[in-house]
Amino acid sequence: MKTTYIKLSLSAVLLLGIYSCKKGEIANTERADYGSTDSAAVTVSDSVSSAASMTVKDKQFIKTADVNMEVKDVYEATISIEKTVQDLGGFVTHSNLHSNVISEDTYNTSGDEAMLIKKYQTENAMQVRVPTEKLGELLTLINDKKLFLNFRNINAEDVTSNIRYAEMEEKRIKKTSENIDQLKANKDKVKLDNDNMTEGNLQQLANMDTADNIKYSTVDIYIKEPKLRIAEIAVTNTRNIDHKYKFNFIYDAKNAFVEGFYLIQKIAVGLITVWPLILILGIIFYFLRKRKPTQPAHAKTTEQ
Repeated sequence: MKTTYIKLSLSAVLLLGIYSCKKGEIANTERADYGSTDSAAVTVSDSVSSAASMTVKDKQFIKTADVNMEVKDVYEATISIEKTVQDLGGFVTHSNLHSNVISEDTYNTSGDEAMLIKKYQTENAMQVRVPTEKLGELLTLINDKKLFLNFRNINAEDVTSNIRYAEMEEKRIKKTSENIDQLKANKDKVKLDNDNMTEGNLQQLANMDTADNIKYSTVDIYIKEPKLRIAEIAVTNTRNIDHKYKFNFIYDAKNAFVEGFYLIQKIAVGLITVWPLILILGIIFYFLRKRKPTQPAHAKTTEQ
């Protein structure tokens, strides 16, 4: 009986151990699957949209992209993107690298020196063109520079019908030219021929633009730095300079004396200018004084 009990106990322990091992294997498998799922999700989120590398039989696409993201160093990212575009056989059509000054303050550090403190953010708006088959590769390389992706738009415009229509227009213009050639030479024929030639040239130009846009994709890129940069620039203390030359007593007194002399001359000239008026006023004053009545002599005696 005791032997049977011991056997049952050993069996229970063995079963418990097997169950624990199985449970651990299941948990490990679940964690591995979860990790695989996360990795796959990251891969998908960082992968390039199918629109960038999409090819469809008997279809022609004009592909464009618009990328807006934040990077650690705008200048370094700009140089890297420009080099990448060149390596892929493309070219840069626009690059506007500049700094937006958030604040600017000057602090005097001595009688002659000061420190200019600028807080700023650097950004760049670029436009590049790359061979269409390299668009996906370019977007992948640009993506490696990001700290944060604000948005990325990729557009593939189907222009197959436009190309077909352009081919039909070329045939029509050619047929019109043949019909014009059969007309008699006159002014109307010359005008028709010129108009038809102009239309043909415009159609050829449109075809060239379409072919170029199909061959090269246009990518607009906007990058900026999320953090503020601080520039410390040594400058001259202008306050002391301003005080030094703000007032000079000897020079200002001399100028004041000269200006006073000029003022006296101007007053004299002004009086000379109005001499007729002064003469008339003098005559009037003279006659008024002359007509003033004098007191009689007996009146003075009576008062005494």
